[in-house]
Amino acid sequence: MGYRNLREAIQDLEKSGQLIRIDQSIDPDIEAGAIQRRVYQAGGPALLFSNLKDCAFPAAANLFGTLERTRYLFRDTLKHVETLVKLKLEPKTLLQNPSSLLTAPAAAFHLLPKKQKTGPILQCQTSLSKLPQIKSWPDDGGAFVTLPQVYSESSLKPGIRSSNLGMYRVQISGNDYLPDQEAGLHYQIHRGIGVHHREALDLERPFRVNIFVGGPPSMTVAAVMPLPEGMPELAFAGLLAGQRIPMVQPAGLLPMPAEADFVICGTIDPKQQKPEGPFGDHLGYYSLAHDFPLVKVERVYHRPDAIWPFTSVGRPPQEDTSFGAFIHDLTGELIPDVLPGIKGVHAVDAAGVHPLLLAIGSERYTPYNDLSEPQEILTQANAVLGQGQLSLAKYLLIVAENDNPQLDIHDIPAFFKHLLERIDWRRDLHFQTRTTIDTLDYSGHGLNQGSKVVMAAAGPKIRELPNEIPDSLKLPRSFKNPQIALPGILLLEGPACKSYKPGEDRNLLRLAKEYTTENPINDFPLILVVDDSEFCAAELNNWIWTCFTRSNPAADVYGIGSVVTAKHWGCNGSLIIDARSKPHHAPPLIDVPEIEKRIDQLGAKGGPLHGFI
Repeated sequence: MGYRNLREAIQDLEKSGQLIRIDQSIDPDIEAGAIQRRVYQAGGPALLFSNLKDCAFPAAANLFGTLERTRYLFRDTLKHVETLVKLKLEPKTLLQNPSSLLTAPAAAFHLLPKKQKTGPILQCQTSLSKLPQIKSWPDDGGAFVTLPQVYSESSLKPGIRSSNLGMYRVQISGNDYLPDQEAGLHYQIHRGIGVHHREALDLERPFRVNIFVGGPPSMTVAAVMPLPEGMPELAFAGLLAGQRIPMVQPAGLLPMPAEADFVICGTIDPKQQKPEGPFGDHLGYYSLAHDFPLVKVERVYHRPDAIWPFTSVGRPPQEDTSFGAFIHDLTGELIPDVLPGIKGVHAVDAAGVHPLLLAIGSERYTPYNDLSEPQEILTQANAVLGQGQLSLAKYLLIVAENDNPQLDIHDIPAFFKHLLERIDWRRDLHFQTRTTIDTLDYSGHGLNQGSKVVMAAAGPKIRELPNEIPDSLKLPRSFKNPQIALPGILLLEGPACKSYKPGEDRNLLRLAKEYTTENPINDFPLILVVDDSEFCAAELNNWIWTCFTRSNPAADVYGIGSVVTAKHWGCNGSLIIDARSKPHHAPPLIDVPEIEKRIDQLGAKGGPLHGFI
């Protein structure tokens, strides 16, 4: 069976040698988060901080730091989840008709939460200021809950069946928040809680939220699962935990897990906002301060032996990468059912997940004809961009399985090679010029505002890709230091972007105009203009991160020999993406040297991290 609470999981990890204790005094301001990131990058164990400075509660981190450890935590229940997936049982239907559970596998009974009168969570109370004040990056606006489970219910249909549990970041100190009375709640575009917020706005009345921290590890995973609307995350948490989630509900409040470590209870006035942030986020930059809803805190419960779980996010890969891999393990087989014709989708973690999607589709429109250009995969691309969080993608690159049934969607170099050998830039670019993008992505023209492009490639190879820079290559003035990213992808160091004109940068226009389509530079179908070409060429993840977090397709894509035909933009020569930092971009995250030196000492001989970093 799975774990009833976080302490059971931590004890098991420690017993099996997958967790270490750090008893030295550790500062929750920057240092604890930096330690977690270093240990994660080294593939190290889970961490238990028993002596956080100025705090009575211990804290745990890196619990999900590897896919192997994440699978270990749910080893007793994974087979049951996989069975339900393979049987294609619809959990929403099972919950609406509990009698149907009689014909379902035994594990399906765990979908139903269990009500009880009391539990450990109700035994103690505290205040926001006494919680661990974890701050991960120097310019963060205050302390944040980084593994929150934010629970809300429909104002029109209250109850667990119309509930939402999501991982939306929570700021518990700093900015203009009233100490111990207010907390910031930042949820991004297209999140489940938005439906409940909209209902409360229409009704012109506040709505309640509970913020769970800790509890059964399955609750944390459930809060990030991309479940269909109407499917309560609490139900999935029970399935993954291997037992029904026990819930308690004090009078006048929302339900809460009896085995949670902490629960922050409060209300949201749907019309009231305050500035939240900045916060070092998972794209590798700060998300800046913006107005977001605030929680008016009424109570903070905790169990007597409470442990505060946390993580630290930053430029990927980070601990949330393991969440993504684990979710793919659980749901990958469902993709063809949800998106007919699609064989696989890969949200590229190194690019910050939403900026870059790779997809493999199938061409079946006219199987009796030789395939020479994208047809059905364009329809499938539209379906991908209409599916939940996938709709926030900026770059969707899709190819046809027919051309290479063995192509591995997770082999990024092979995928780019396959696409670039076949794509025709005159025909195969499809833009959405003004649409929604990830809230945390600052490459667009406003908060949540930007563009998308589909690059679709199908048919036979039309070119060979160069993997060396020709000696004869001559660069225009201000462009220098050419490097190879992958075969067919050329990196050029461009002049710094000091003033930004979307789609009209004079240096990029000059680069595109100074070459004819006969110039050998066009042997490289893709040219990336960057600030530091050597950095980008050093690692695959470097140029992927740079290119797709620092460009807005409609504004930053140029081309040699570009032409517009019947409102369709394309180019006869190389495609150029301007991936330089722009004045409106958020600043990147930078480690603090003094903190890193202290962590080095913890990794020295005799230190708790010796042998792990």
